Amino acid sequence: MQMNALDLHRERIVVTGSAGFIGYHLTRALLEQGHTVWGFDAVNDYYDVSLKEDRLKALGGNKHHNFRKGALENADDVAVLFADAQPTVVIHLAGQAGVRYSMVNPQAYIESNLTGFGNILEESRKAKLKHLVYASSSSVYGGNTKMPFSESDSIAHPLSLYAATKKSNELMAHSYSNLYDLPVTGLRFFTVYGPWYRPDMALYKFAKAISEGRPIDVYNNGDMKRDFTYIDDIVAGILGASANPPQDNPDWDAQSADPGTSSAPARVYNLGNNKPSDLLYVISLIEKEMGRTAVKNLLPMQPGDVPETYADISRAANDFGFVPKTGIEEGVKSFVAWFRDYYKV
Repeated sequence: MQMNALDLHRERIVVTGSAGFIGYHLTRALLEQGHTVWGFDAVNDYYDVSLKEDRLKALGGNKHHNFRKGALENADDVAVLFADAQPTVVIHLAGQAGVRYSMVNPQAYIESNLTGFGNILEESRKAKLKHLVYASSSSVYGGNTKMPFSESDSIAHPLSLYAATKKSNELMAHSYSNLYDLPVTGLRFFTVYGPWYRPDMALYKFAKAISEGRPIDVYNNGDMKRDFTYIDDIVAGILGASANPPQDNPDWDAQSADPGTSSAPARVYNLGNNKPSDLLYVISLIEKEMGRTAVKNLLPMQPGDVPETYADISRAANDFGFVPKTGIEEGVKSFVAWFRDYYKV
């Protein structure tokens, strides 16, 4: 475990993307632990706004929750957030998500994930944060085929603009860490799922189609594996990482540079289940919980997609005790129970 751990109860915490799937769960966990949280979200229409609004309503009524609506790409919005919150720790989860949508609306990714993240970095520098934690993605591994994916692997070959923006975020964060001694941690999330899930994600789409009696699209003819990671495990990982800001690594060797660490106070970590599941098996679990059999429309691999993801989580386990606890069977059961209750199906 790292020796410079923070007591988050003593910190002023900002969570960007707090109306989003992961941001909502993280904010709820922080509030339940007695933290004061400043939330920030654009509440845009990338997917159903009412779902985002319902998440915010579920957080409502807590006197320790302060929410600000704003856009990352608007430098004034971000500056006002930092001025009001006076944060010491920022957990940056906001941004434009989705691999396939990046081929439809690339400008959204450039504005939110690049310009927006630049605004977060600038305000973080000015605020002299104790720790900036930001969302990266397993998508950065791109065309890699060596399994499991390790932070020491190259990420030189992204397969989508979304992945490229996440790789860019890691590079941008490192440069600020190096120049301004800003502690930064990037978290590479692996296929997060659970209650209050995003409608653009596969398991949600499967459950919705099955509930409506429609066929489901299954890519690569079902020959896919994903390191599905339950939301509660991801939240635990974010909290563990946030409380342990990185320090300079005096043992970092520039002759054989490990991209997962640095001489600067900058790190990246995988947060995954460390146990990939076959997509067809996961579909069978959803069918079981929905009480219906899906009609499968088998399709070829989609551009920007990969056949398998698999997280090596040994560094996160070593540095802040990250250990996933939720198996895919339990996690799918919980997700479908929420889906059926929320949509009354």
